[in-house]
Amino acid sequence: MIIRALSVFEGVVYHCVLVDGANPCRPTLEVEAVVRPGDVDEGPLLLSVAEYAALAGGPERVRPCMDELRERGRIVDHLGVAHVAFPFWTPIHLDQPPPSGSTTPG
Repeated sequence: MIIRALSVFEGVVYHCVLVDGANPCRPTLEVEAVVRPGDVDEGPLLLSVAEYAALAGGPERVRPCMDELRERGRIVDHLGVAHVAFPFWTPIHLDQPPPSGSTTPG
């Protein structure tokens, strides 16, 4: 299963899309987002288990995967919500916003 993150803030994926739904027990993450310092540089990136299940096709489809992910340390608690942790991910396109106060020609 390949998930592409489109919005990441302080290590949490807020917007994402499904790229490939095969193999839901082996989720991988690609990141194509505007990032600022602290968004992707500390610890794993996190995606809520609810979002993961919805992308994979529902709770019944991921139920067999949850124990395996939990055993591998991939299910973590963040602010009282279960998340799938992605300690490794693939940068597709990371963009940095211009510094505050700068102007762009145009």
